[in-house]
Amino acid sequence: MSTLRKWSTQVWGKLSDIFYRVSIKQRVLLSFILLITLSISAMGILTYRIAGKEIQNNAFAASRETVDKTMQLLDYRLNDVAMSVQSLMLSDAYRQMMLDVQAHDVTNYYVRLSELQYVLSQTTFNEPMIENVLIATPIGDFYSTTQVRAQDNSFYGSELYDNSKRNPGGYWAKGHYDRLFTGNQRVVSFVVRGIYDYTPITNVFIVVNLRENRIASLLGQNTAKNERQYLLINKEGEEVVQSSWNPQQDPVKDPKFLQDRSKGSEGNFFYTSDGEEYLMNYKQSAVAPDWTLAGVQSKDQLLGQLKGIQRTIIIVILIFLLTTWFFSNKLTAALLRPLFKLSRLMRRVEENQLSVSFESKYQDEIAQVGFQFNRMMAEIKTLIEDVRKNEEGKRQAEIRALTAQMEPHFLYNTLNTIYCKSVMGENDDVNEMILSLSQMFQLGLSGGKDLIPLEDELSHVQQYCAIQQKCYEDLFEYQVLIEEEELLSVPIPKILLQPIVENSIQHGFADRRTGGVIRVRIVLKDSMLHIVVEDNGRGMDAAKVEQGMRKREVSKKGYALVNIRHRLKLYYGAEARMELSGEAGMGSRTDLWIPLSPLGGEEETYGLSAG
Repeated sequence: MSTLRKWSTQVWGKLSDIFYRVSIKQRVLLSFILLITLSISAMGILTYRIAGKEIQNNAFAASRETVDKTMQLLDYRLNDVAMSVQSLMLSDAYRQMMLDVQAHDVTNYYVRLSELQYVLSQTTFNEPMIENVLIATPIGDFYSTTQVRAQDNSFYGSELYDNSKRNPGGYWAKGHYDRLFTGNQRVVSFVVRGIYDYTPITNVFIVVNLRENRIASLLGQNTAKNERQYLLINKEGEEVVQSSWNPQQDPVKDPKFLQDRSKGSEGNFFYTSDGEEYLMNYKQSAVAPDWTLAGVQSKDQLLGQLKGIQRTIIIVILIFLLTTWFFSNKLTAALLRPLFKLSRLMRRVEENQLSVSFESKYQDEIAQVGFQFNRMMAEIKTLIEDVRKNEEGKRQAEIRALTAQMEPHFLYNTLNTIYCKSVMGENDDVNEMILSLSQMFQLGLSGGKDLIPLEDELSHVQQYCAIQQKCYEDLFEYQVLIEEEELLSVPIPKILLQPIVENSIQHGFADRRTGGVIRVRIVLKDSMLHIVVEDNGRGMDAAKVEQGMRKREVSKKGYALVNIRHRLKLYYGAEARMELSGEAGMGSRTDLWIPLSPLGGEEETYGLSAG
């Protein structure tokens, strides 16, 4: 006991020494901080517990309501698909086709195929989710001639047919690659046996394919970005459409999830994956009973308001602490105020705020140090301004040099195209191409400006495509999709999009004669202009192109991309970027992310809100 008493005496003595050495200013400050922290914390904990329970109940109810509305929307669209099939079977063209099937008469196959075209086109027009429709019969398949049938794949030899025999009343198939039509798209299929009032049941089936990504997009209409994910599953626990939510352990494969789902057509429970808890709300489809929609939402996101209360309490505590600190310092720091002021100015200089200045009505020794500080800062700002002007001049010169490299390359290709037409004697086309070239030059010169409105850049590309379409007739279509008309006024570097479009024509469509599509999409996202140029050409190895661009071992295609990337960096710095993607045979895509203002420009958003 004596040893413990001795140790306690020593510790208390050391604490006493520290307390006696602390200044009065620090004692007052610590006393206020301790008292206010205890009182505010007690109030915050009580408020948190009372409000937390109510917020949690409201959040759970809102989550269930959102899942119910999403399932109702999906059922409504699926029901429209089913009604479209019924309307098809009530048409006169379908009735004549069924009579031929009953009689095994193939002589009028092409007549019936032609008669069904209007009905099939009306079906896909009335329900945009429908990608294509196939009527499989013993006398041949009937489908819209705007679709290309994969002749090697018969419906009667497919898994869809096997499943339809086990589900005579019709069934909805999960997402799969469409083997009945070319394109290899992922679709969700509705398969039903074709019947008619005056004919017996025959081996006729109607296959309606819905684009999988349209259903996935439909599921996301009632949720904010990154707030909730939906899983549409069948009775085997398999996903009907592919989803992006994929924790390390898949909840739809969890026996507990399937067990709870089997207790009723709807419900909810909590599921833990990788240490994080999720709320699972599910509801069974009324149109496709084998399908169940599960809403997966992080509990932390669901109870986000509780975190807001926590943050508010912490902010209130900090405000009171800062207030206490402020008034405590006011009482004791009057004599040291000039030094404190000079110290604060020096800290602001460390944060690159070079416009600071020391002011004082006194002429004492401390004030003289402050005035010397002002003279030093004036000399530093003069030196920085000289360096900035020199760097700006170098950057502008490099930008103009890169732009000048693009213009002769483009002019050579264009004049070569006009020459080919002239030799062939197509003078009308030559006249139109020369007029388009003249308009392109007018837009390209742009009065000597380096930045031009997006509208002028799109016009520049439009004129270029008009010239190329004269040379390569029926080779490609050019489309522009823009989210808001206000984006047309945003300035961008000139001759930015034409080299990318030229790459699609010269390289992407090199092995094509028809069917090419070049699409330019423009949206405002995250306060940046997002431009997407994509084609359906033979694609490219994006990794190989990126590697070549880094090594400067580039082809003409790669040279244009290096030039564009370098110009973007000079105009906008690290904020702008260019991303390449594509696979062999699947087309290529170029994404440009451009800030609304270049380096050194004014903070101007052109009337646009942050995307």
